[in-house]
Amino acid sequence: MTERLTADDLRELFLFERLDADQLAWLAEHGQVETAAAGTCVLREGDPAECFSVLLDGTVALCRTIGGDRVEVNRTDHRGAYFGATQVYLEADVASKTIYQMTVESITDTRFFRLPAAEFGQVVRAWFPMAVHLLEGLFFGMQNAQATVGRRERLLALGALSAGLTHELNNPAAAAVRATGALRERVAGMRHKLAMLADGAIDPATLPALVKLQESAVERVAKAPKLGPMETSDREDEVADWLDEHGVTGGWDLAPTLVAAGLDVEWLDEAAALCAGLVTEAAVRWLAYTVETESLMNEIEDATTRVSTLVGAAKQYSQLDRAPFQEVDVHDLLDSTVVMLGRKIGDDVRVVKDYDRSLPLLSGYAAELNQVWTNLIDNAIGAMGGSGTLTVRTFRRDESAVVEIGDTGPGIPPELKGRVFEPFFTTKPVGDGTGLGLDISWRIVVDKHHGDLRFESAPGDTRFQVWLPLAAPPPTERLAEG
Repeated sequence: MTERLTADDLRELFLFERLDADQLAWLAEHGQVETAAAGTCVLREGDPAECFSVLLDGTVALCRTIGGDRVEVNRTDHRGAYFGATQVYLEADVASKTIYQMTVESITDTRFFRLPAAEFGQVVRAWFPMAVHLLEGLFFGMQNAQATVGRRERLLALGALSAGLTHELNNPAAAAVRATGALRERVAGMRHKLAMLADGAIDPATLPALVKLQESAVERVAKAPKLGPMETSDREDEVADWLDEHGVTGGWDLAPTLVAAGLDVEWLDEAAALCAGLVTEAAVRWLAYTVETESLMNEIEDATTRVSTLVGAAKQYSQLDRAPFQEVDVHDLLDSTVVMLGRKIGDDVRVVKDYDRSLPLLSGYAAELNQVWTNLIDNAIGAMGGSGTLTVRTFRRDESAVVEIGDTGPGIPPELKGRVFEPFFTTKPVGDGTGLGLDISWRIVVDKHHGDLRFESAPGDTRFQVWLPLAAPPPTERLAEG
């Protein structure tokens, strides 16, 4: 036989103590008492929120799943404590999509008073219309405010990233343009020198040896060593003297080009021995044009490769051509984010990458994970004041992949550690931050990827860790309660 409470029983519960007789009678008629033995799961996180429950006797634990582990967030034996479909005041079409945000377990034998959420929601809206309007206004107002500020933050981040990307693209593009213009001049000069050689300045029979010498010079360009300023100056003086001694005018003008290409006095001596009689100004300048042309082509290749790399990083970062939910390599995502934030990171921040390449691909929302990395790296750069060491590390811990973003900033003051993940809380100056970066990151990691977001902070060593389950559940698109 189903146990029911009387109106007098209900009046003893603080939640219903001020209702009138008719309202209490309705509750007594539509609600019923249920029991659960110790160790029983009363309701499960993620299931449709169908009942509003009030604790009558016993002790319950409220738990959430974080990083694959069930974590107890509260425990109570308070008579009248309520849980379950706590947002029954929402409009029916919205309330019907809510889910239980927590798992409730009976620690001892327990008794509950339960009401069907749909029916209870209707009478709540009828009994307390003004209060419901206020609650709905607060609920949807906060949702809209968070969504609006979140979009604004994403737009600001996108604007900053776009400006940085434009700057990064402009440098190699400008270098390629400059190198192309110089290359055109050098090719024209080579044609002119070749014409002079063909006119008889050099015996045609010796041209194959000169071409072979040209090929040798091109090979030297690819292997040219990086020299310091003093060593470069010394070698240029030596080459200029050698050219003067061999009757080549303007040696001081040709020497920098030859030295930059890796040609030194020893190579010139070998060339002179192989091609006796070819050391004319026309021949040397033709070789100089050859090595300079090769250097310019290398510069253009480097510049266009840089552009291609940046475009690839932007594509990887934005995930414009990828499915929302997919298997991802967190290292690819981290690398693209670091590239996109390159200008903001600056030259005074040393980036250290410590990747565990044995981590498998993870299932998740790539673009949103990139937003998490962006928020954490941006915070780290800001904490260091643009100077320090940024560490990006990955490793495996139990059944989770962990991404750690560390900085050498002053750390988070102890009195503020408990507020780090609060919406709209920020330590940045007014106008510099919305206070939603970590809140958004928390929602992405915990709510959407069933992971965890943790941090440790001490002066000179702050580390935020994103824990992502190695075996992620399939994607779900649902309206979360609470």
